[in-house]
Amino acid sequence: MSLYRNIVWFIKGMREYTRAGHEAASKNFVAKDLDVSVVGRSFMITGANSGIGKAAAMAIAKKGGTVHLVCRNKEWAEAAREEIVRESGNTEIHVHLLDLSETRKVWEFAEAFKKEYTSLNVLINNAGCMVNQRELTSDGLEKNFATNTLGVYVLIKCLIPLLEKSRDPRVITVSSGGMLVQKLNPTDLQTERTTFDGTMVCAQNKRQQVVMTEVWAKAHPKIHFSVMHPGWVDTPAVATAMPQFYQMMRDRLRTAAQGADTVVWLAVSKPAMETASGLFFQDRRIVPTHLPLAWTHSSQEDVQVFIGQLKTLALAVRPSGLSANA
Repeated sequence: MSLYRNIVWFIKGMREYTRAGHEAASKNFVAKDLDVSVVGRSFMITGANSGIGKAAAMAIAKKGGTVHLVCRNKEWAEAAREEIVRESGNTEIHVHLLDLSETRKVWEFAEAFKKEYTSLNVLINNAGCMVNQRELTSDGLEKNFATNTLGVYVLIKCLIPLLEKSRDPRVITVSSGGMLVQKLNPTDLQTERTTFDGTMVCAQNKRQQVVMTEVWAKAHPKIHFSVMHPGWVDTPAVATAMPQFYQMMRDRLRTAAQGADTVVWLAVSKPAMETASGLFFQDRRIVPTHLPLAWTHSSQEDVQVFIGQLKTLALAVRPSGLSANA
């Protein structure tokens, strides 16, 4: 079954996820959807110093939004800020340093942000990683899971109160079509009992992001949640984590701006808000979260076990000084 999923996914990817796929899909885009001003609205974007995150930040800055760049590397973040300010003319661009793999620090960052800022309209979870050898963080967590899943979970959980009191709140998570080859595995979240394959671990994390989005959407109807696949995009992260794939596909990969297009559409457009919360998007349209006959659907019991483990792991590394409601 896994071989079937991989073959179907790759054929689908060659048709839809490439630059040519975006160019074909864009023929049906409505240009006026993005003809909006977001002056007065605030956006937090993780992993915003390069690739999709930086392209999304640039597009939103040009529309007048206040943008919070959440990045690991201060030098790269400041360089990205300078470029965005220079090209957009928008000075409301702020840098915050955070490594999403350090879950305890995610708690601390989110709580500090809520104290400093009174509003957050849109959270864009873009940061991610693909480590090809099993590696533990300072919190003792497998690094891919900590970055792609638990860090996203904690950031959303902490910022929900701020989002809910802001106007037209949205949460967008950048996932991947790679999740289509994975069924949620709630019993081995940190790949302790199975052979470690960084690509498949990341794909499992991306499936976890889709499930989290569906759960958050039901639990918090005041916020519009969405998750999306940007396609196969030419980014530094892809070149580093998947060098063979990158070399084979680099002439067909999407630009960062093409990869960010649906992120921006979900973050600023009115039509995006007219869709139901909790759905999966690709090229500005709702797409299925499962391949035909792929047997990747999760039982409600599996989903509950998964969310329960996230809560337990998140609380285990929560700083003692934070309130129980954080």
